[in-house]
Amino acid sequence: MSELRKLPNVGKATEKDLLAMGYTTINSLKGKRAEDLYAEECALRGFTLDRCQLYLWRAVEYYVNSENPVPEKCRW
Repeated sequence: MSELRKLPNVGKATEKDLLAMGYTTINSLKGKRAEDLYAEECALRGFTLDRCQLYLWRAVEYYVNSENPVPEKCRW
């Protein structure tokens, strides 16, 4: 299990996807936009994912790019 699992809403499957997309640390996600992460995951999988996956990426974007993220804002 990597440190990526410390991110809100990131379980085993999302951790695996992040690693496959080249993100190995929380710091490696800093500055990334949710829309870009969603597009990368769609490309990785070879099809367009349900847009609800974008909510997960928005929570990740907020968490990694906020100095003091509020846990309630990380729910999707």
